[in-house]
Amino acid sequence: MDTDKYPTESDRRRFVKGVAGGAAMAAISTAGGAAIEATTTGAGTGGGTVTYRAAKNTDGPAPRGLPQIPLELDDDGYLKGIWPEAEERELEDGTTITVAETELGGVTYSTQWFQYCGCQTFQNVQPDGDHDNYMRYSANTRLDWQSSETSIGERVHVDQFDDYAEWGNGIGEDGYGKPANCTWRSQDVDSEETLPIQVIRSTRVERAAEESEWLAESTVDGFIAFLNKCTHFCCIPGFKDSSDAPKFGAANKSYCACHQSVYDPFEVVERSFTALPRPNTDG
Repeated sequence: MDTDKYPTESDRRRFVKGVAGGAAMAAISTAGGAAIEATTTGAGTGGGTVTYRAAKNTDGPAPRGLPQIPLELDDDGYLKGIWPEAEERELEDGTTITVAETELGGVTYSTQWFQYCGCQTFQNVQPDGDHDNYMRYSANTRLDWQSSETSIGERVHVDQFDDYAEWGNGIGEDGYGKPANCTWRSQDVDSEETLPIQVIRSTRVERAAEESEWLAESTVDGFIAFLNKCTHFCCIPGFKDSSDAPKFGAANKSYCACHQSVYDPFEVVERSFTALPRPNTDG
């Protein structure tokens, strides 16, 4: 038996501050979703079973994959996440709720995808929240290239990934993809409501987009992004930022050092889960 499952350098206690009851959140299964009305619950609004697109969870205790964030580039080459326009929807009982969803690449993309791990209470995850959609570099990174070549809060630009086809840092294979640790819709919120994002640019994404209508519409120029909160205990995984990753078969995958969950960012799959209800502010 491996007595050193959590080596000191693995940052196994790297939990997200302010997220209470993470274990209970992760334990909610899609089977239980059948008992929850898909649009509203007694505890709030916008909860229920939702189908989404995710980086496939391939190992470890994580129950499902990381939700993907559709992307676009502005005219100047800066990377943005797509946030659907909010609209009012009337329920059968006459009450109205606010929803934000759109059809994209044959998929219904909804902001419900991000309602887990406490994010359902965040201002920047509310459907009608008016926040900055640019991807910005995070202060929380262990990537040497990002620490030395970018500034905290700087917008992500396509030119900073010119070397993505051959980039490497000694973890796994070179040329697999160039990552960055970012934030999204988090410029004007409290620090505990920051949305951590994993951005990767890879030739693998470009090739996959040629075969998938969804990926053709939700990725751009080889860029793909995910909400970077582990679906197990809400910790922060990383792509090619831990020397421990190869020990757990994650040299070329996203690896969560807390409990060794592994995700494949180049295998996007359809999954379902029970989105937690937002605070009940709708009329």
